Amino acid sequence: MFDALSEKLQRVIRGLRGRGKLTEADVETALREIRMALLEADVHFRVVKHFIERVREKALGQEVWASLSPTQQVIQIVYEELTEMLGGTSTRLLLTSRLPNVILLVGLQGSGKTTTAGKLARYLAQQGRSPLLVSADVYRPAAREQLAVIAREIRRPVFDDPSVNDPMELCRRARRHAEVTGFDPLIVDTAGRLHVDDELMAELEAMKRELKPVEVLLVADAMTGQDAVRSAEEFHRRIGLSGVILTKMDGDTRGGAALSIKAVTGQPIKFIGVGEKYDALEPFYPNRMASRILGMGDVLSLIERVQAEVDEREAARWQQKIQREDFTLEDFLEQLRLAKRLGSLGKIVELLPAELLRLIGVGRITPEQMAQFERQLKRAEAIISSMTPEERRNSRLIDGSRRRRIARGSGTTVEEVNALLKQYAEMRKMMKQWRDGKLPFGKLLGGGARRWKKSH
Repeated sequence: MFDALSEKLQRVIRGLRGRGKLTEADVETALREIRMALLEADVHFRVVKHFIERVREKALGQEVWASLSPTQQVIQIVYEELTEMLGGTSTRLLLTSRLPNVILLVGLQGSGKTTTAGKLARYLAQQGRSPLLVSADVYRPAAREQLAVIAREIRRPVFDDPSVNDPMELCRRARRHAEVTGFDPLIVDTAGRLHVDDELMAELEAMKRELKPVEVLLVADAMTGQDAVRSAEEFHRRIGLSGVILTKMDGDTRGGAALSIKAVTGQPIKFIGVGEKYDALEPFYPNRMASRILGMGDVLSLIERVQAEVDEREAARWQQKIQREDFTLEDFLEQLRLAKRLGSLGKIVELLPAELLRLIGVGRITPEQMAQFERQLKRAEAIISSMTPEERRNSRLIDGSRRRRIARGSGTTVEEVNALLKQYAEMRKMMKQWRDGKLPFGKLLGGGARRWKKSH
């Protein structure tokens, strides 16, 4: 996401960093390039105008030129204003002690409301809640069945009453069911509608009055750009939104909707959809997204992703293994499976600072490279799974005949088995050097640090 915009803004920043002292002309040149980058990213023209004015006002202030590092100060200003444009601070769901809390999902047809309802239910269940789903879409064929299928996939309950075809009555019964059974929150998936359809918008207004939802969230397709912003503006004017969920953010290389919605509507982005799987829904953090756009990375999100998969006891166990030099092929297999749980290589790389990626010689990960990485993980898992428990615990047992047997059992070649064992041996050696404090920085980064020093 934001690939095109991020590349252009990072180029501007590199240009600023290359200068020892900034002049007013330097700042104006940078602002012109930033303005064009934002407009090409389909950001609303009024939002761009305000952003440029704010950066200029701060960047040309006396406190900047009095700074020891005016270049860094200007970059910080751009970061702060980009964060403000995206919403300033992260806005969580407003869930009260009044049960059940009702979350109303609204939006255009085809924006991904039903799938998002499932993703949101899964997310809230992981946060310790007991969400209940209900479909108020009585117009689209099989809409209620679609939500029921999603509910089974994520193992969450869904309320339905086939005898009821009135959306308001269906929601009333769902709310009563939630009150009796203790489910909370109640997530209502409404029918898709155009904001110019007075009859359906009136239905939403009545539903809001009846259910008194704590959240009215617009589900909007990020790839529609300013159309998503306009629909958010109209839905907010008619029914009053409390926030927005942007779907298909992983396919939106421009980012115009994300960068415009808060400034145009005044309503925050609360979640973003970053994939088709039901775990591909993330809370939206404006500061972290601004950092990623500017190439500063998002290490906090990476840490949270690892912490979600590795608990403290497991982390302590790994540390003890490294200290005792007790890292076996079974442990190597666990690490490979952890890498798969963390998500695609491309998504992990997105969270790392651009400067670090350049330092270690890693560029943008192409879809082909990601697919190759996934295939390598599967091959490695198959190879280690074909070993006996004794071989996994003691790799020195694996002689030539055993390597041939492992290759046959895993559907790979002896060369691939040899390559995996070599990779495992190198990892053990690196862990020992790291433990003993003897690992040079350049080697830790794959020789990239040495190349970087030579080129500077």
